[in-house]
Amino acid sequence: MTEKNLVIVESPAKAKTIEKYLGKDFKVVSSMGHVRDLPKDNTAIDIEHDFNPKYEITADKKDTVKKLKSLAKKVETVWLATDADREGEAISWHLKTALNLDDANTKRIVFREITKKAIQEAIKNPRSIDIDLVFAQQARRILDRLVGFELSPVLWKKISTGLSAGRVQSAAVRLVVERERDIEKFDIKSSYKIIGEFDFGNGVLLKAHRPKNLATVEEARNFLENCKNAVFSISNLEKKIEKKNPSAPFTTSTLQQEASRKLSFSVAQTMLVAQKLYEAGHISYMRTDSTNLADEAIAKAAEQIKESFGEQYLRIKKYETKAKNTQEAHEAIRPTDFSATNIKMGRNEQRLYNLIWKRAIASQMAPAEIEKTTASIDISTLSEERLIASADVFKFDGFMKIYNGNGKNEDDEENGNTPAILTSLSIGQKLDVIDIKAIEKFTNAPPRYTEASLVKKLEELGIGRPSTYAPTISTIQKRGYIVKESRPGKERDFTEIVLKDNQITETRAKQTYNTEKSKLFPTNTAMVVNDFLVKHFQDVVDYSFTATVEKEFDDIAAGKKIWHNVLKEFYSEFHENVAKTEDLPRATKDIARELGIDPASGEPLYVKLGKYGAFAQIGDGAENKKPRFAPLKKDQYIENITFEEALDLFKLPRIIGEYEGEPMTVRIGRFGPFIAHKDKFYSLGKDNDPYTIEKDKGIEIIDAKRKRDAEKTIKLFDEDPKVKVLKGRWGPYIAVGRKFYKIPKDVEPASLSLEECYKLIEEQENEKLSKTVGKTTKKSTTKKKKSTTKKKKTE
Repeated sequence: MTEKNLVIVESPAKAKTIEKYLGKDFKVVSSMGHVRDLPKDNTAIDIEHDFNPKYEITADKKDTVKKLKSLAKKVETVWLATDADREGEAISWHLKTALNLDDANTKRIVFREITKKAIQEAIKNPRSIDIDLVFAQQARRILDRLVGFELSPVLWKKISTGLSAGRVQSAAVRLVVERERDIEKFDIKSSYKIIGEFDFGNGVLLKAHRPKNLATVEEARNFLENCKNAVFSISNLEKKIEKKNPSAPFTTSTLQQEASRKLSFSVAQTMLVAQKLYEAGHISYMRTDSTNLADEAIAKAAEQIKESFGEQYLRIKKYETKAKNTQEAHEAIRPTDFSATNIKMGRNEQRLYNLIWKRAIASQMAPAEIEKTTASIDISTLSEERLIASADVFKFDGFMKIYNGNGKNEDDEENGNTPAILTSLSIGQKLDVIDIKAIEKFTNAPPRYTEASLVKKLEELGIGRPSTYAPTISTIQKRGYIVKESRPGKERDFTEIVLKDNQITETRAKQTYNTEKSKLFPTNTAMVVNDFLVKHFQDVVDYSFTATVEKEFDDIAAGKKIWHNVLKEFYSEFHENVAKTEDLPRATKDIARELGIDPASGEPLYVKLGKYGAFAQIGDGAENKKPRFAPLKKDQYIENITFEEALDLFKLPRIIGEYEGEPMTVRIGRFGPFIAHKDKFYSLGKDNDPYTIEKDKGIEIIDAKRKRDAEKTIKLFDEDPKVKVLKGRWGPYIAVGRKFYKIPKDVEPASLSLEECYKLIEEQENEKLSKTVGKTTKKSTTKKKKSTTKKKKTE
């Protein structure tokens, strides 16, 4: 029996879920995303004729389009059920055009959750394609293509080949670069925190502190000196009830931030897992900048709260969206079924779902009520000074009940005091002092961005939209502008002064600071490219301009502006600036620094930017003397590296000792630092510094690598040492240098002879050759057919 209806969605998972909710008259298939795009050459956009785009069916979708066309011809109605945003609207429009669908039998349906009710409701209320949404997506796509196509060649000529720029990505890179420079120039200042500990017996302590730090060590010493023989007593007790309100339900940005903080997910991982939850029908659409919940969702949440916790925990609230220019999104991210807590998917899906469920439920719960008790402690020898002790107790846990069940949010910091201590105090009560400390504290530089905090900043500035955050963060890392790394902290001395038993002692100790975990660092290339763009293409990296363009896309989507007029306004000035760059010198000349003269050779020492990153160079090639080169370390920048630091880079290669009668030489190669020993190479990995690593650690690395190799080695051949039979992650295989060959499942790897290995290698090489020849022949035939068709048309 032929289906009467064909439903087209973007993904197979979505198709599978939707098919469960529709009857036998519906067939649901996937387009696997976009089926058409702009070609990759400069003929894609006709700038002279209102930026008219020339779309083509992408090579990997030709079979998909052919299949969909065939299916569409056999049904009465085609339902385009792509996502409910601009990108989804554009996919539907491209499908309609590519499949030559008629308006009469084509219907567009949208839903923000994949549930039976939502799907059936959408079928009852179809609409036509919203061309304004399509134009908004098209304008973004064309503008980003124009910026990329015209600006990238400028960067190749003036800086280095292979570079790229983009409207949103370049603004994101600028944020990371500027933050790095803010950190570099930050003036760290110290002050002294005063902390007192008082004994309540049985090991119970009361901790109190001076409300404001003291500015200098002299002031700290004087304070403690004046506390000698002092009497400490309670001068005031104050209690007040504070309310703590729940946060709004998740938007795309806040979900990414919370998943990063609590689950250590990257932005891309969060969106991938959320996509799976959405397609399986467990959550509403995950690309949204709205905090609003539909009335029906609020009612379901309220029902769940009353059933699970009681009426007193319910407090219905509508949230207003704070994000700039919210247009597309109608609802926050929420569960589709508030009664479902176990979704029977993978571990990561369950963890992210729990986060979404808690946040949505909590948003409709009552505030927590906290009784804050504050005690003021007088110092008899310092009439103007006092110490403060405080403790919190929950009078009503409210929304916090769902976080860990005891009225305490897992994110709250302990203040060191139990509420019972403070409630037992009385005014005038004398306290037994254990000690008073003055601990040196330091101001903190602005924190480096994480992926999630960078998304938050982009959202605050109005740059990008929910659908662009994750791709932007991924792009700037893939293109080598930003690296996400964890780096060890640095050590510094700090002073601690202690008054105990009326005796003052002063000690110096060490502390580690600025330990970085999964933070974003700009590369030297990012620094150079950013400075070039700021100087010559201010609009491309200007935050307010980029946000204004986003607003104009929103206006196009709302039918308030004509898309090609928006492009024209931007492009005329932009193109003019591109033309002006022809006469500019290479930017790399501006950023190369001469740091001084190498004392050993008497030749100049430079730092420069090259194809593979920043490097130091001794010598300028004069008198046919070959310069020496050394790559900069990952945390060194051309703009602020010192002469001594650059000179230290030439300490490599260095011999760190002998092992088994042969030297161990540390070098740096294209893929990082390594030890060369007996014609073999052993990677140092990320945790070992090539400039400080010592002999024992080198031996440990060599032995560990040999052990790993021995464990994966099945068979070696003395006649041909290059051929190895090895054990891999997906089973045994034959390795010849960097080439790998499968071993059939019915062959015992350990029994293979060298001749049998040669035979398997030859068979697989011939198979590859046959496939390559087949592809070449197919391409040649296709070209011939096109040529013949063209000739016939000409005739």
